[in-house]
Amino acid sequence: MSEPLFVSQKDFPAELKKIQKILVIGPAWIGDMMMAQTLFKLLKLRNPQVQIDVLASGWTRQLLACMPEVADVIDMPLGHGKFGLGERRALGKSLADKGYDQAIVLPNSFKSAFIPFFANTPLRTGWRGEMRYGLLNDVRALNKKRYPLMVQRYAALALPKEAEPLTEFPYPELHVDQSQRPQLLTKFALQLDRPLLILCPGAEYGPAKRWPEHYFAEVVDEKIRAGWQVWLMGSAKDRQVTDVIRNLLLDDERVHCHNLAGSTSLGEAIELMACADAVLSNDSGLMHIAAALQKPLAVIYGSTSPEHTPPLSKQVSIISKEIECAPCFERECPKVHHKCLRELMPQQVLQALDTLVSSPAVIFAEARG
Repeated sequence: MSEPLFVSQKDFPAELKKIQKILVIGPAWIGDMMMAQTLFKLLKLRNPQVQIDVLASGWTRQLLACMPEVADVIDMPLGHGKFGLGERRALGKSLADKGYDQAIVLPNSFKSAFIPFFANTPLRTGWRGEMRYGLLNDVRALNKKRYPLMVQRYAALALPKEAEPLTEFPYPELHVDQSQRPQLLTKFALQLDRPLLILCPGAEYGPAKRWPEHYFAEVVDEKIRAGWQVWLMGSAKDRQVTDVIRNLLLDDERVHCHNLAGSTSLGEAIELMACADAVLSNDSGLMHIAAALQKPLAVIYGSTSPEHTPPLSKQVSIISKEIECAPCFERECPKVHHKCLRELMPQQVLQALDTLVSSPAVIFAEARG
């Protein structure tokens, strides 16, 4: 279900509505890129004829292909964290002939603002970040209390500098071509003969965001006994985690548990996730993808908080534990006890999933210990 629009074209000044070509310097993380779609939607609202091109890492290209607002994806040749001033200058100069009217820089790093500067883009918009005066000429000063959500910060860059923060905004919404589904199911020897729960038990950020593997295995055991099947999804880095989960199951249960981590491309993962009847995830990039596919979604939060990067969907159950040291936003638990995750029990997660899939209504629920 598409979200209603909470601003209209009349809310934009004439000079912004006239902009025809925009270059967006995209974020490196999949979850952040997913939230950037709200910005793309607002830019299309500002001018329905605008062309939006996104400069992004190659691994996000298949994600952007599912966003109808994006006209073209330009591969970022530099790896994450590499400065490469000469390469940035050359890329910027090569883009100068494209005639962008505006560049919107989503990362806060100093280096990320060089490419539109060298492309001589007349309007260069972004948050001040690492003191980017000169590189940007439409510089915004970020008040984190005024813009608590990452998606609000992205959305604000479509609006005039003096505009009030949006408290409601269009949600990301991925478009998947289902005509390829039969071939994809055949490729991975999958069937849709049982209700499908997809598990995303990894977290690129670090172990402080990962619910314990044996807890995930208890959920899988319960759902398979109830007649479901389970697909484990993630990157190659998550394969060790998903192997542990599957190996904790009984032999007759493993038949209904398929480990796809590291085996799919991102585009294939998106198409397969579109098959799900429900998704259970840590706070991760795949979590944001499941939300954008409008799937009933239970999300476990440990060291991070939904107050900053929540799943943008109405069919969500957020599961977290209120303890004195959470959220700490650390990659590793500073106190080594992982209480924020270990004290979230499987039964609590199963109840959240059951509520999501049994209720006909659109749900936004919080299950807290």
